[in-house]
Amino acid sequence: MPQTTWTPEALARVSSLTRDQATVLAEVFRLLGDPSRLRIALLCAAGARAVTDIAEQLDMSVSLVSHHLRLLRAARLVRPERQGRQVFYSATDDNVRCVLIDMADHMFEWGEQDE
Repeated sequence: MPQTTWTPEALARVSSLTRDQATVLAEVFRLLGDPSRLRIALLCAAGARAVTDIAEQLDMSVSLVSHHLRLLRAARLVRPERQGRQVFYSATDDNVRCVLIDMADHMFEWGEQDE
């Protein structure tokens, strides 16, 4: 059984989301509803990646990856870090990383239960 880290404060906050807050949250989930963006976000959650590495690994153009990263960055799901001439992207923080990795891992658990 997975262990939760929900605090009473967190549960109170999510139980009292305003309509505007729910709209913003829904937009974040809509962004992640695109398979390419989701795969990019998952790669960034697993560790810092250069745009060119993401494009190569996912067999996508660098310009398309950059476009998706702009959207993910605007939604505060990834953050850039410049190292010399390259920019590396990673999950914004451990909360984002945990949500992405936990949900992907949960999907694999579903597959194991079907076997």
